[in-house]
Amino acid sequence: MNSFTYNGVSSLDMGLRIESKNVFSAPQYEVRFQSIPGRDGDLILPNGRYPNAQVTYSVFLPAKTLPELQRKLTAVKAWLFTEPDRYHELRDTYDTETFRRAVVNTQLDVEDQLNRIGIFTVSFSCLPHKYLDSGQAAVDITSGGGTEVMTNPTVFTSKPLIRVNGSGDGVLSVINADGIVRMEFADISSYIDVDSEQMNCFKGAASMNDSVTADRFPSLAPGENHFVFSGGITSLSVKPRWVTL
Repeated sequence: MNSFTYNGVSSLDMGLRIESKNVFSAPQYEVRFQSIPGRDGDLILPNGRYPNAQVTYSVFLPAKTLPELQRKLTAVKAWLFTEPDRYHELRDTYDTETFRRAVVNTQLDVEDQLNRIGIFTVSFSCLPHKYLDSGQAAVDITSGGGTEVMTNPTVFTSKPLIRVNGSGDGVLSVINADGIVRMEFADISSYIDVDSEQMNCFKGAASMNDSVTADRFPSLAPGENHFVFSGGITSLSVKPRWVTL
């Protein structure tokens, strides 16, 4: 029996049964096409982003009586609409090797069939990429000479979470096919986390953005990625967050 898990709760635990799953608005890279007088073809002007994807499940909620259906539906609403202002992990049994970051994007219109069953759809607005489970484990890098290579197994660039361990000042460079990102750290005390997805540097709940200088946040390009660090940086812990479409 197929199911989905949203924000740590399974649809099976809420009594939902899935009839089908549909994926709408599959992410299409946003570009504009500009025609030039006297020139064949159009110029491609990329916006540099993918829009969100919509994932919808057609479900039914069995119930013997209308009051039972109402109680179950109230519980489902409380589950789905908790923290609607942020993305949560969305998994399902249709694809067991990836997950999405999603937020519920639906109005629950329930059809009561003979007071026995509630039929409706649950829609999620998802970040465009799917995350590979294989990219969620952190990898320790203890040599700063760039000899330890992290290979991106997909054709899509990922945005890692990097924990920089050490003390004092240090420099980290991430080198790949997209170029070199050089980050300078000041006053490291134990560690600083660099989250390229959130574009934020922090230690626990404390912001550390004032301690980091860089032109941009590092990303992991397809193929080989090298890490070079020096100064007070002693090691790295890198969660690569590999993605696919």
